[in-house]
Amino acid sequence: MQHTHEMEKALQQSHGMSYAEYQQNLDLRIKVEESREKSYQISTAIANEANR
Repeated sequence: MQHTHEMEKALQQSHGMSYAEYQQNLDLRIKVEESREKSYQISTAIANEANR
């Protein structure tokens, strides 16, 4: 997958690593994806609560 400058910048700002580091290190990738999943779950819960 080709990554863009915006993707690189977002990964650096959100997780403190470059796309190359993310791509090459499985442990870092897992941590990033776990963080993204947690953020998604929190956002979904907030949205569901607001829609009640």
